[in-house]
Amino acid sequence: MATYIIDASHSEITFKVKHLMITNVTGHFQKFSGSMTASKEDFTDAVINFEAETSSIDTNSEQRDGHLKSGEFFDSEKFPLLTFKSTSLTKDGDDYKLTGDLTIKGVTKSITLDAELGGVMTDPYGQFKAGFEINGKIHRSDFGLTWNAVTEAGGIVVSEEVKLHIQVQLVKQA
Repeated sequence: MATYIIDASHSEITFKVKHLMITNVTGHFQKFSGSMTASKEDFTDAVINFEAETSSIDTNSEQRDGHLKSGEFFDSEKFPLLTFKSTSLTKDGDDYKLTGDLTIKGVTKSITLDAELGGVMTDPYGQFKAGFEINGKIHRSDFGLTWNAVTEAGGIVVSEEVKLHIQVQLVKQA
């Protein structure tokens, strides 16, 4: 059984949410960690654990980030981490389906994400690495993130759907 950990300096956890239903706001988490254990070369027996510090959210707007950390969204003081624990990683043609339990704000739901193995490589320092690109969508209200507002014209300020885009490089541990 091999253990891998996320190389945070070569990984990113990003999301997009429609604002006013006309443009996307992109954000990411600055502080996160994760691990994977697997014995098969195709990783189909992988067990993946991930967490991100909700207070590390960054949308390039200090005011918006403060609102996202508040009780109306992540409630970072009370719920400092969002977590993901896989229940399966299965082949889907050349790609994978990653299923697991996502917990945000104390609410846990099973989600399935599309995953693509970018490849495996030994870096110049002799470290064996695997890279994955993971994409999917969640509905924020499923996790108690229900704040919203309506414009004077009746438009919705924040979309229900959150698009996830994750790039991770994992380092095999000795």
